[in-house]
Amino acid sequence: MSKPLEGVRVLEVAAWTFVPAAGAILADLGAEVIKVEPPTGDPQRALKNMLNLDKNGPNPFNEVPNRGKRSITIDLTTDAGREVVMKLAESSDVFLTSYLPAVRAKLGLDVADVRAVNPNIIYARGSGWGDRGPMRNTGGYDLACGWATSGFAQRLLDSIGDDAPPSQPPAFYDLQGGNTLAGAISTALFQRERTGHAPIVDVSLMNVGMWSMCPDLVGAPYQDKPMMPDREHPGNPLTNWYKTSDNRWIYLVLLQADRFWGELCDVMLRPELKDDERFSNMGARFQNKEACVAVLDEIFGAATLDEWKQRLDGFSGVWAPVLDVKEVHSHPQIEPNGFLPELTDNDGITFRIVSTPMQFDEQPTIPQGAAPELGQDTELLLMDSGMDWDEITRIREAGGLG
Repeated sequence: MSKPLEGVRVLEVAAWTFVPAAGAILADLGAEVIKVEPPTGDPQRALKNMLNLDKNGPNPFNEVPNRGKRSITIDLTTDAGREVVMKLAESSDVFLTSYLPAVRAKLGLDVADVRAVNPNIIYARGSGWGDRGPMRNTGGYDLACGWATSGFAQRLLDSIGDDAPPSQPPAFYDLQGGNTLAGAISTALFQRERTGHAPIVDVSLMNVGMWSMCPDLVGAPYQDKPMMPDREHPGNPLTNWYKTSDNRWIYLVLLQADRFWGELCDVMLRPELKDDERFSNMGARFQNKEACVAVLDEIFGAATLDEWKQRLDGFSGVWAPVLDVKEVHSHPQIEPNGFLPELTDNDGITFRIVSTPMQFDEQPTIPQGAAPELGQDTELLLMDSGMDWDEITRIREAGGLG
């Protein structure tokens, strides 16, 4: 089966997770993605692997954003290195970068520079704070640009009533940003195909973070403080979360609460609640929300999570238990949908990795391979671009290659 982006070549001059994650998605979709790294490698390679301290496992920080790519080591601070990048750009469809504007200008890798050798290339930039404005040359990671600045961390802080916000999951907004950037690049390829115009693409982590908080941000000018979810005083007690007897949690998401109330009462083995005037319809449950939550707390707290899974099996409303990341691996939807395909890295370690959340022709989007070793494709890529050994040797001796 062909991949949607088969035949597309992406030249990635980027580091860390956000922008390389976009490259990984494009590689999953069939594009040839050439990862340009300095001789010392993308600093992501050296990031301490706190997510997997078992030496027999993979490094998620490297595998997640770099799977399926080809790696070439180039010293972009040299004239010879810049010559190599421009040679690769000539035959590329997309130039993908995370470099700040001042760095791009210093290295001669800005839009005009790259389009001087390939006028039809799509130039895609991923940034922390946006490519314009007073912070355009300020570096940014997702913890600062997305988590802290979007209002998300403060919302969590207000919600839990603690004196410090909780930590961000690793690469939380980086991966959302990578997905957005990959989608934008694919749209740009479509536009070029239809109109002949190759646009400049921009995605920033700040904008991605704001998008995730869109309802709150739109309503913010019209209220002193956003309405916070309160488990004991919810607008709808059937869109709420309840603790089981073994200290696990279940989310009910019954937006059309009247439609499911009777069935839920039967599942809870409390059919008499259907006729309880305090809870008989959505308006009554809102007026008596504290009492309704207290009743549901007592009911859910009387059985274990496994017992509730058996009772709720077949229930037509939406619900889900709170899972930890190990439990996600055994969720019954994983295998049928190919959400966690297997990869084998360059050390021979086989592991599971999350598939790109797009499927075509009812087939999972499976990564094309593991993350490359540093510079493993350098010579092959140069020969593919038309260079012979003498030219490669000249460039290496001039300091252009790692």
